[in-house]
Amino acid sequence: MIQVNHNFSLKEFNTFGISAFAKVYSPTNSIEQLKETLSYYRRETIFLLGGGSNMLITQDIETAVIHVLIKGIKEVYRENTTVRLQAMAGENWHEFVMYCISKQYAGVENLALIPGNIGTSPIQNIGAYGVELKDVFYSCTVLDLKTQEEKTLFLDDCKFGYRDSIFKNEAKGKYVITSVTLELTDLNLTDKYQVKTSYGAIQEELNKLNKGESIDQIAQAVINIRSSKLPDPKLLGNSGSFFKNPIINKAAYHKLLELNDDIPSYPVNDDQVKVPAGWLIDKCGLKGYRDGDAAVHDKQALVLVNHGNATGSDIINLARFIQNQVYSKFGIKIHPEVNLIKQ
Repeated sequence: MIQVNHNFSLKEFNTFGISAFAKVYSPTNSIEQLKETLSYYRRETIFLLGGGSNMLITQDIETAVIHVLIKGIKEVYRENTTVRLQAMAGENWHEFVMYCISKQYAGVENLALIPGNIGTSPIQNIGAYGVELKDVFYSCTVLDLKTQEEKTLFLDDCKFGYRDSIFKNEAKGKYVITSVTLELTDLNLTDKYQVKTSYGAIQEELNKLNKGESIDQIAQAVINIRSSKLPDPKLLGNSGSFFKNPIINKAAYHKLLELNDDIPSYPVNDDQVKVPAGWLIDKCGLKGYRDGDAAVHDKQALVLVNHGNATGSDIINLARFIQNQVYSKFGIKIHPEVNLIKQ
């Protein structure tokens, strides 16, 4: 049965806590209900809502908002130590990670505490601490928004890049993702699994925990690190990392190194390195900078926050100011990781 709510507040459904309204809002809890709802709005422009974690709403949404809340996790394949889990789009990402860890299924432990839902994870090719979704991605099921044809897209089909995928480019606005299948390693059957602990402060945090390098402990280390730097959206509106880490060529990096001998970097390929955007923003003296209720978080410069009554436009204006400051000081352009919702 289709649910239609008029002039519906989205404040509780976006992690920035922006006060905005949907002209009409329809939650969907099954694929059948999703199809019915898509048919109901077939002559209208629609806006698909997931976990609301990687977006910044800049104004009221005058089109129909369809909220994808389909739940379910099941094992769909197993061979030797390989297990594939299919998670429906409405499952919370972090809860899914903790479910995998409880089963001793390895591969997503470095991605603990990333906000959002399963269904939007391929769009952004979410990543953290040296791991990206594409490293464990097997496939996803999608529904064509016009024809309602269901199809499966595999790893190569999705054209994953750094915080990028086909869903942000040629397939943008074409599909709704209904499930994601990930290929993991069952540690109940093997001890031959290479954990990833070299990125960021994971090893340092593991040393503090002093309990080895199990996937449980790696996840806990990531949770500790993220919790110390990233504010809880329920307490302080934010969308996690606001900017992508810029990728620059090595020649440009070495020039910067001459003036900033402490600038960190991570290799991308033989010719390029990734520079932490948070470090660049911090070096501009902007950590904790505040303009009204829009601010740079005082513990992690990569995070922009809403202290209560900031509008989407307030956050965007702050972001542009930061971009200009970073470019002026370092000659590097930084770009939002967050999707800016404009209508």
